[in-house]
Amino acid sequence: MTSSPSDIESTTLSDYADQVAAVVGGTGAVTFDTVKVTVESSHWEAAHRTARDELGLVFFSWLSAVDWANEVAVGDPPGEEVEERLEVLSTVSDISEGRRVTFTTSISNESPAIASLVGVYAGANWHEREAHEMFGIEFEGHPDLSHLYLPDSFVGNPLRKQYPLLSREVKPWPGTVDVEPMPEGPSEENPES
Repeated sequence: MTSSPSDIESTTLSDYADQVAAVVGGTGAVTFDTVKVTVESSHWEAAHRTARDELGLVFFSWLSAVDWANEVAVGDPPGEEVEERLEVLSTVSDISEGRRVTFTTSISNESPAIASLVGVYAGANWHEREAHEMFGIEFEGHPDLSHLYLPDSFVGNPLRKQYPLLSREVKPWPGTVDVEPMPEGPSEENPES
């Protein structure tokens, strides 16, 4: 059974997340008012095709990754141990009601590869090239994973945690920063302050 966008009538974001997850075969959640659906990496392309064809999520807007690593080349390691992996994320939406879903999956740090979404969303082309260049992810079936920013002779993936960024060796990240309270605005007694 297929669902049309009008079949997905939800009263809350949580209901919508659960409905999308059920249709694409994933797990739904809502974080900071964002619908996030987690799918298996082997189901990545199929989940997006289903979202496009059956749920009306026809607009592709973004794809990137997060390197979850405990060992970092420069800077402070994470505060607590994390499950090491690359998390691939994409955001798609409909164009009639403004519903937006972020899909996520995890792939191996050692041999990062996942199916390309270019056959489902042509707009994924540039985003996958960038993620390939910066994180070293192989997007299987992508027509041309040539570099966007770095010279072809460049070795490494600058957004991986184990990549030593020279700028961070010279000037380390500030780490945890004590934030000063915001100055108070004008008061009723003294509108000039």
